[in-house]
Amino acid sequence: MEAQHLHAKPHAEGEWSTGFCDCSSNCPNFCMAFWCPCITFGQVADIVDQGSTTCGTAGALYALITAITGCGCIYSCFYRKKMRAQYNIRGDDCGDCLKHFFCEPCALTQQYRELKHRGFDMSLGWAGNVERQNQGGVAMGAPVFQGGMNR
Repeated sequence: MEAQHLHAKPHAEGEWSTGFCDCSSNCPNFCMAFWCPCITFGQVADIVDQGSTTCGTAGALYALITAITGCGCIYSCFYRKKMRAQYNIRGDDCGDCLKHFFCEPCALTQQYRELKHRGFDMSLGWAGNVERQNQGGVAMGAPVFQGGMNR
């Protein structure tokens, strides 16, 4: 994990760790999201779905929806909603869809940066991050659920 992400600035509960238009803080990722958003979307979806949808599957589905409808943002805005719910980030469905519709690269890179700030190594995907955590790596910001009934 890169040193800069070990000491990420704390952010207010319920807020994104970076601004919507902070694309210049990660120019390579913004360029990837601009020229080939299916890759950035696939990386985000893999983590948000906790591995149930792989990067390749999500990216291919995004590319297919974009090729058929021209609006991959219809698919990606639902992942923004899902991510907000997982991390208790304020916002609304309409705002999610508008952000993805009017500036898909900015929306995708904000989600990418958020997951990085929460300790994920985006190049590893969900499975790689779980393996890294199990081998004594950095604790991830994934939601923790207690199973079963407790008395």
